[in-house]
Amino acid sequence: MFDKLDDLLMRFEEILNMLNDPAVIADQARFQKLMKEQASLQPIVDAYREYRKCRETIDDSLAMLDEESDEEMREMLKEELAQARKQIEELEQKLKILLLPKDPNDDKNVIVEIRAGAGGDEAALFAAEIYRMYVHYAESQRWKVETMDVEEIGIGGMKYVSFMITGQGAYSKLKYESGVHRVQRVPETESGGRIHTSTITVAVMPEAEEFEVVIDEKDIRIDVMRASGNGGQCVNTTDSAVRLTHYPTGIVVYSQTEKSQLQNKAKAFALLRAKLYDIEQQKAHDAEAELRRSQVGTGDRSEKIRTYNFPQGRVTDHRINLTLYKLDKVMDGDIQEIIDSCIAADQAAKLAKMNE
Repeated sequence: MFDKLDDLLMRFEEILNMLNDPAVIADQARFQKLMKEQASLQPIVDAYREYRKCRETIDDSLAMLDEESDEEMREMLKEELAQARKQIEELEQKLKILLLPKDPNDDKNVIVEIRAGAGGDEAALFAAEIYRMYVHYAESQRWKVETMDVEEIGIGGMKYVSFMITGQGAYSKLKYESGVHRVQRVPETESGGRIHTSTITVAVMPEAEEFEVVIDEKDIRIDVMRASGNGGQCVNTTDSAVRLTHYPTGIVVYSQTEKSQLQNKAKAFALLRAKLYDIEQQKAHDAEAELRRSQVGTGDRSEKIRTYNFPQGRVTDHRINLTLYKLDKVMDGDIQEIIDSCIAADQAAKLAKMNE
């Protein structure tokens, strides 16, 4: 591990020198690439420098203890030594986590799909609430949200909604949200006061670049039509909605949220690319069964991952046995604690796998 850290430190210093080179500054593409690499190495370098500093403290304290006869001074040195040793252990663990192989999709934007499952109108109402939960979370992260397609029901619910979240590290945080979300509560339409259980499914897909997924024009049928929905300017007046049918997979995507046919077409292609990229990701997950088992629910869309129990005001994440009694805050977008716990559990599983 330390040989690798020494190499990374050398590489970091080499990058800093290159970033001061006028020739590199003039080449903006190369400059940006090096800046990105520097940013990715910075946390590792900072932790490793701190580790080396603690090592020096330990060596100095041990050397001084051998020479020091004053008891009060010896006690101070022993205390300093104990603190440095504790810090060394923490930094070693931190460095192991920082050196874990990084998911190549972590820095990407995401496309999220929410579908109402079992529970009829109640499931659609809950789908709309989960959509708002993610919008509020994205806003707290200063990410941008763009709705791509939505199928609403008259009472404020959503049978289906797809949207893009644009922001640094969006996939690294939201990838653990894929799966079945279950709600337990008394629906507004229930006169007898009985608790119902409904479900929705959430799919979080990394945005795919054009070079990552090549779509052959012969494999696509493009249909344009008038948008449908709850009125608004240009709805039902122009052929702005776009539907793409991908023959090889049977995937159909639809975009109607923009006034411009060109914009809707771009959104539809972005969604189709994400879906095709996601299929390849799923195949890779299935091929690596051991890796799949070591991860915290980033692959299986049929997995029940979370329950939102309204009568008890609790949220339970079944993958990591985490229960929080702050449902109102969670539904308002305060899901960072859940996400952080999923990340920690995933890292712990990967570390355990690495140490086997």
